[in-house]
Amino acid sequence: MSAHCRLRGRLFVVSGPSGAGKSSIVSRLRGLPGVFYSVSFTSRPPRPGEVDARDYSFVSRARFDEMVAAGEFAESADVAGNLYGTPRAPLEAALGEGRTVVVEIDVQGAAQIKEKYGSAILIFIEPPSMEALERRLRNRHTEPEDAIRRRLALAEREMQYAPRYDYRVVNDDLERAIGEVKGIMRV
Repeated sequence: MSAHCRLRGRLFVVSGPSGAGKSSIVSRLRGLPGVFYSVSFTSRPPRPGEVDARDYSFVSRARFDEMVAAGEFAESADVAGNLYGTPRAPLEAALGEGRTVVVEIDVQGAAQIKEKYGSAILIFIEPPSMEALERRLRNRHTEPEDAIRRRLALAEREMQYAPRYDYRVVNDDLERAIGEVKGIMRV
């Protein structure tokens, strides 16, 4: 199905810097009736606690490149040295069924989705401050210092994209932020 075909569902894109809380917010939306969560593919290895096909579909870089060449992604991007992509077929099937679709992707992918699916609604999750974001990244204890520094530099660049989004939600209180996103989505 191409982007110009009638897609009856609503497409919501949730983005924000690593550590802003977008995964925590989206995890609460996933179980809502009528909401389809699009599981992204990635070339990075799983973090502790992540489950294949629930959190991400983990594939090799070579397999990811094959999928890009075959046109299997609605969007794909290199984020902090790892490849991420949203599979096209399940996304378009859910939209065609009239479902509410949520994708959690970076700012590069969000721009690609908006270009292909003009009615997509973009929601940017912001940390209350860069200091709070740094604390969150460090408190995860999942990455070495150099990776944290790269993520913080990337976050500074990603924050510059926030004005391009339809909605901006500051995640200074998780329950409030979840409620705000639910309100935007009307779920």
